[in-house]
Amino acid sequence: MITSYFFKYGAVFALLVLSVGALDTFIAAVYEHAVIIPNRTATPVPKEEALLLMNKNIDVLEKAVKLAARQGAHIIVTPEDGVYGWVFTREALYPYLEEIPHPEVNWIPCKDPQRFGYTPVQERLSCLAKDNSIYIVANIGDKKPCNASDPQCPSDGRYQYNTNVVFDSEGRLVARYHKYNLFAPEIQFDFPKDTEHVTFDTPFGKLGIFTCFDIFSYDPAVVVVDELQVDSVLYPTAWYNTLPLLSAAPFHSAWARALRVNLLSANTHNTTMHMTGSGIYTPEGVKAYYYDMETESGQLMLSELKARPRREPTYPAAVDWSAYARSVKPFSSEQSDFRGMIYFDEFTFTELKRNTGNYTVCQKDLCCHLTYKMSEKRSDEVYALGAFDGLHMVEGQYYLQVCTLLKCQTTDLRTCGEPVGSAFTNFEEFSLSGTFGTSYVFPQLILSGSQLAPERHYEVSRDGRLKSRSGAPLPVLVMALYGRMFENDPPRLGQGPGKLQ
Repeated sequence: MITSYFFKYGAVFALLVLSVGALDTFIAAVYEHAVIIPNRTATPVPKEEALLLMNKNIDVLEKAVKLAARQGAHIIVTPEDGVYGWVFTREALYPYLEEIPHPEVNWIPCKDPQRFGYTPVQERLSCLAKDNSIYIVANIGDKKPCNASDPQCPSDGRYQYNTNVVFDSEGRLVARYHKYNLFAPEIQFDFPKDTEHVTFDTPFGKLGIFTCFDIFSYDPAVVVVDELQVDSVLYPTAWYNTLPLLSAAPFHSAWARALRVNLLSANTHNTTMHMTGSGIYTPEGVKAYYYDMETESGQLMLSELKARPRREPTYPAAVDWSAYARSVKPFSSEQSDFRGMIYFDEFTFTELKRNTGNYTVCQKDLCCHLTYKMSEKRSDEVYALGAFDGLHMVEGQYYLQVCTLLKCQTTDLRTCGEPVGSAFTNFEEFSLSGTFGTSYVFPQLILSGSQLAPERHYEVSRDGRLKSRSGAPLPVLVMALYGRMFENDPPRLGQGPGKLQ
């Protein structure tokens, strides 16, 4: 099911916006929020107590909204779970939920708060948007009653959805999205029956929206970008970093680059759960990002973006991710491969023995080629080239093809693939490529301290190589080409084959 929000009241207005008020650039803001979470309980708290907790979080978000608006921001994205946190059973979440109508009802909660019942959170968010003349993206909970005539209706008589809402600069609800690919621990929410492909038009381009784990999917994430041709994606997330390949800022920036779209990514900030990493990313690279495991405070980021990047002369060409790798013979090596685990996936690795060299490692249909030159081969650090071609099976099921160069945690090869934060070995030259069977490959280059490498130091060539270009020595922590073979996925990422209702 494809849902686009075009309303009768808005048809003429939309044409006027596009012809008169269209902007070539806009100021985007994202806020990484240190969420105030409630005490864990299995029984529901009174609605008044739930609202008190939510208002504490909105108080913090309000300061970020006002600051962003004063700096000229047209839109601000806030995180998934940013209003009430995530420590809930299904029953305990209920007092935090509101009825969220379809945007076609043409509703400004700030002006008509009682139209759809008790909706104080939507009213406050609407007024924040209206009073500050800014689009606000927030993640809250939707409730929808159901009955026995619906065979999928839960026993408590309601659906509960992880929901993104967007209020425009007049406070109008212009978008509502129910998260389709729930992450395994999200037992408090229901899976929507159908995918929603939510897009809406603004003076600064056509925008799309989805949530957190959805970014691993073809539907809705790739559909919204490739088929519905949005200019920018709004992306609330609650992402705990899983090193070495699934850290928020590297993965999200790589996704924006591979899909060639603006991505406004707002993460929650909770260092005890390894949650940090928000940013504003474009097809050309990183505009702004934040990664901080040392402090407990939130962070606001702003950047000026091209409103319609596809129309720009600098819009990058599509990459043929296997062109180079399939044109060269595998590099010969006398050493043996070994196995190692990355996030429950068994990679085939080979160790980098010298300060310069050419290596190939293969698994199934994927062969990964690496050419490199280190400033020196340190004896206290070990690097390995790895390949994985298979179905990831833990906390969701999705098919991967991955080529990675990474620093092992220690000099013991059994630690290759384990998390590590710092690196002292400098790479002056590198070229990584793979015989991918997919056109969806996300290039990452992470330096010591889990920092993103500046674009001036590397490039992605049209024939599928991630390679150096400055000659500057870089303390590489992880280098990866992270491929997704969507056609081999089960029907829904959060559920395995045969479990879809």
